[in-house]
Amino acid sequence: MNVQEHRLDTSGRRVVDVTEPVRAFCAADGRDGLVHVFVPHATAGVALMETGSGSEEDLEDLLERLLPRDDRYVHRHGSVGHGGDHLLPVLVSPSMTIPVEGGRLVLGTWQRVVFVDPNRENDARRLRLQFVPA
Repeated sequence: MNVQEHRLDTSGRRVVDVTEPVRAFCAADGRDGLVHVFVPHATAGVALMETGSGSEEDLEDLLERLLPRDDRYVHRHGSVGHGGDHLLPVLVSPSMTIPVEGGRLVLGTWQRVVFVDPNRENDARRLRLQFVPA
């Protein structure tokens, strides 16, 4: 199994497109199989979505409505609203598995892999990729 870890800086961004590093990782192997994408954080996740059409802003707005940054949370360490950040993995999974054929991600026309990070207290993030051959 081939494993690679990427460091991400999410400063000022809640949604970061990570499709290209995932694509490059799979292309380097060139085989059929599965790529497992994992975020080793309690306040972030990964998702498939269209990017570049305003969907990133729509997702940020949705997260703000679902997990507002106020003092309603029992989880209270950190800044006001940080407790909501810890609920994100219930809505946006910290992992996904994508089929790979001949080293190419099998994605729909508009699908992109995005890293979702509402946590403004930690912008240094990691993305772990693991290739499992067929």
